[in-house]
Amino acid sequence: MFKMENRIKNKENRMANRNRFVNFFSTKCFYFLISVFFSLSANAQCAMCRAALAGDSNIKKAEAVNDGIVYLMVIPYLLVGVIGILIYRMYQSKKKKAE
Repeated sequence: MFKMENRIKNKENRMANRNRFVNFFSTKCFYFLISVFFSLSANAQCAMCRAALAGDSNIKKAEAVNDGIVYLMVIPYLLVGVIGILIYRMYQSKKKKAE
């Protein structure tokens, strides 16, 4: 009888944890989609780049520099995301083996 009660409690705890994870994940996805679809345009220039590219004749160069800076800033975020996904998968596989 005692084992059955523990089994029921464990199942309830797993379901509660799963529901918390789903709520957390859906909230994060919602905020991510809102930020993607309703984002504002930003110029990613440092002060020195802005001074060097100032003027009406350098519009194409300024846009190219902005695109390059944004491209360079995306790479670290992608790396952190991939590492996070790998750690999550490793944690999930260890959790499944423990059960």
